[in-house]
Amino acid sequence: MIYRFLAAFTAVAALTSCEDFLTKEPETDLSPGSFFSNDTELELWTNRYYNQFPAPEDLLRLYADDYVGSALTDVAKGTRTPEDENWGTGAWQYLRWINLQFEYDQNCVDEAVRSKYEGVAHFFRAWFYFEKVKKYGDVPYYDYVISDTDWTSLKKPRDSRGYVMYKVIKDLDLAYEKLPDQWTADATYRLSKNAALALKSRAALFEGTFRKYHDIPDETVDGQQISAQWFLEQAADAAGLIIAQNKYSVYKKNSTGLGAYRDFFILEDAAPEEVILGIRFNTDLLIRHNMQFALLGNYRVSATNRFANHYLMADGSKVQDKAGYQTMSYAESFADRDPRMAQTLLAPGYKQVGQEDETVETMKNNLGSYSIIKFISDDSHNTATTSTTDWPLFRYPEVLLNYAEAKAELGTLTQEDIELTVNAIRDRVGMAHMSMEEANAAPDALMASYYPNVTQSAMTGAILEIRRERTVELVAEGFRQWDMLRWKEGKFLTPNAYGNKGFEGLYFHSLGEYDMNGDNEPDILLYTGEKPSTRLEAYSVDEGGLTLSEGDHGYVLMYSAETYQWNEERDYLWPIPQDQRIATGGALTQNPGY
Repeated sequence: MIYRFLAAFTAVAALTSCEDFLTKEPETDLSPGSFFSNDTELELWTNRYYNQFPAPEDLLRLYADDYVGSALTDVAKGTRTPEDENWGTGAWQYLRWINLQFEYDQNCVDEAVRSKYEGVAHFFRAWFYFEKVKKYGDVPYYDYVISDTDWTSLKKPRDSRGYVMYKVIKDLDLAYEKLPDQWTADATYRLSKNAALALKSRAALFEGTFRKYHDIPDETVDGQQISAQWFLEQAADAAGLIIAQNKYSVYKKNSTGLGAYRDFFILEDAAPEEVILGIRFNTDLLIRHNMQFALLGNYRVSATNRFANHYLMADGSKVQDKAGYQTMSYAESFADRDPRMAQTLLAPGYKQVGQEDETVETMKNNLGSYSIIKFISDDSHNTATTSTTDWPLFRYPEVLLNYAEAKAELGTLTQEDIELTVNAIRDRVGMAHMSMEEANAAPDALMASYYPNVTQSAMTGAILEIRRERTVELVAEGFRQWDMLRWKEGKFLTPNAYGNKGFEGLYFHSLGEYDMNGDNEPDILLYTGEKPSTRLEAYSVDEGGLTLSEGDHGYVLMYSAETYQWNEERDYLWPIPQDQRIATGGALTQNPGY
């Protein structure tokens, strides 16, 4: 509960993980008054903050409309309840630790040392509250340590999301001011000024578009008018500062010969030209993740037809302009497309790194759709918790897209901006460039149907193209659910949004055998009734098997039995935990609809 982790400092509980420090003096002598006094102690204290960052496989599990997996999220099922929501152990402890540092770090008389670690703390307090606002909207804001007798603070009401996000921006400004340009060691894996700017661009874009698309009234905080426009300007300015440095670029090496985009996501060591902040994984340090095992079947990750349709043709034309695009075979769907499609999804000819034999899509490891091969390296990472590729938490293309989207939503985007951002990203794979004039003159009707709430303005076409680019470039990196929520397109996160049919997978013209990779040899079989004797992967379309949209043909429908109806008045936020409302005597109000 908030009570447990925001109340007074307990030295033994707070420091038991810092073995090096515990060797300095008896445990009973530890106190905040004798800690925070030098670089070593501040580093030990602030290192724990990095544990707030999510694991790669946890980001993968944020299923949305672009891909789903073996179990729907509680967002898609409508099962979020105040009773199940938890602000218990761990939920608020990081905030308490951060505020404790600010209270006692004057023990360090070296101002330069103290300042850089305060920069770390400002960044992570911003991270903490941004994550809370994304889920709950209004939350109580604390920038001080609460004593165990301060009932006024412990039972304070929720502060407005505008107030909290204003504080987030101010914390990030201070983080930018105090953090070093880079650390002398492990620079790619430690916070920097540019990491603060990257988070600022992400957080401000989220809040600016959320306020815009959800019609949240303006408010005044510390004399500053808080509005969608203000946050969007903050996002564009932060991203613009990174771009102007000309320090980062889009990674274009191709060490595997499999394509630069695919190559980037299987690097053992993060590429510093693109990665602003990475998370290190390493076999020798016994720090590994589970992404590859999850993608190879454990999560049954299945990219949707809706996602595949975001990929343009390689010449920049729309996929829907291709005759018969809605009923293309699996192999046909990859022909002449944006090269990132075959570097993200399991295409004909796909080979795992280091393998001689082609891996053919047989739907064995998914729900009847496209498998995702982004992040899949060689077979040494195939089993549980064996992945050691570094994770790019903040990378330059996201910053470029944040800049482009913020400028487009503000109505100030130019073709020069597009060249610096969208087209710079496309250049990695040799993809045709975007023309802002053409996009705005004839907004893509298919994209408009996917984002019906998009702003109707002179920039509508550009906004749609930037959303397309973001969807394609950042897939499976943890953004999509939050993007759909901030754009007020949440209903598309539920299977019921598609006419009670479910998420669309691959298309099949009829029952029978199918050649999936174009080598004129059958790979899978769809049947009804008794299972035929066959060496192929065989799928029944009877009850309990695959569901096709037209009975004996059509799109595979994933989660077609789900009937949950998205609630526009409720489902964009999570509920405030019931036990916390009771503990505060109702001071913590509930979000609408719960």
